[in-house]
Amino acid sequence: MQVTKFAIPEIIFGNGSIKFLASCARRLGAKRVLLVSDKGIEKAGWVQLVLNILESENLDCAYFDELTANPRDCQIQQGAKIYREHKADVIIGLGGGSPIDASKGIAIIVSNGGKIHDYEGANRIRHPLPPMIFIPTTAGSGSDVSQYAIITDKVRQVKMAIISRSLVPNISIIDPDLLITKSRQLILASAVDALAHAIESYVSQLASPFTETQALTAIKLIAGNIKKAADHKDPEALKNLSIASTAAGMSFSNAGLGVGHALAHSLGGRYDVTHGMTLPILLPSVMRFNLPSCEEKMATIARTINENSPTPNNAPKEHISDTLQHMFESMEIPMQLRKIVPDNTKLEEICRLAVQDACAVTNPREATWQDLYKICKEAW
Repeated sequence: MQVTKFAIPEIIFGNGSIKFLASCARRLGAKRVLLVSDKGIEKAGWVQLVLNILESENLDCAYFDELTANPRDCQIQQGAKIYREHKADVIIGLGGGSPIDASKGIAIIVSNGGKIHDYEGANRIRHPLPPMIFIPTTAGSGSDVSQYAIITDKVRQVKMAIISRSLVPNISIIDPDLLITKSRQLILASAVDALAHAIESYVSQLASPFTETQALTAIKLIAGNIKKAADHKDPEALKNLSIASTAAGMSFSNAGLGVGHALAHSLGGRYDVTHGMTLPILLPSVMRFNLPSCEEKMATIARTINENSPTPNNAPKEHISDTLQHMFESMEIPMQLRKIVPDNTKLEEICRLAVQDACAVTNPREATWQDLYKICKEAW
């Protein structure tokens, strides 16, 4: 068996667990906090709740919210400037993947200097980061427990993957109550992102017994709860999606991902589309490409989805691509790339970039840019 590692933060999970934020910050030595979030979280009322919690413990707080859905390199530099001016000592990231990834980027710059582009790839962070506490408001990105940060390079129009053990936060506070304000579309997109994390990490070349267990737990919970959570905001289903997102995050953080996410990063950088919209379109074709390298694992994924889904597929339970296609179509998710991408004239360039993405390294089957181009054309 290969030597493996499994890195996760301290996790505080449960309905109402956000109330422990101030005591957690104090435990990390906080006196002056930088809170990173966005205007959507503000509108939902969660930013004010966090500010009230911090104020009740006399914690000074600077607030940074100048973020887009896919955080830009220039926004990271802006956030780092505010951190330094405020003389902050702890970073709190509140939101989905964008505010949390931005928090990681800010932490890198304030402790290591330079530009965020200097850290693209794996294991390029040299100095310890300031203490970080993350509070996810979606059940999908897994960024609150992972070793990954995804930042958009505006000039190259590509999402940079930064991977380092240093990016695992000190504490992740996961409160399912925060999901109640999310729209059906965002609940679906987030859950599909988590499902892709679980599937790609389960078949990754670096998968281990530690990550495989977490991945299958996530797949089972998402299949059984995604529809109830999206359609009815059922509290138990939302809680189960939070567990699934955390499990999937633990898995992909330690096992890596695959060409589905490599393509999603490249497409997202070019067209500013989200993972949750891109991945369900790509996954059936990606799984067909990967099938020769991991047939037994693919069959296990398909059976797990079918046995736990409230609307099981009538096709044979081992057909992973058919299973995924049926699952996404049953939730009325658009399943053609042309529905979210304006044209196909840049697909070759996108695939040439994607094959260099760090996520492609752990894909179970080696892929050329031509292979990725065929996947995109099939999904078009």
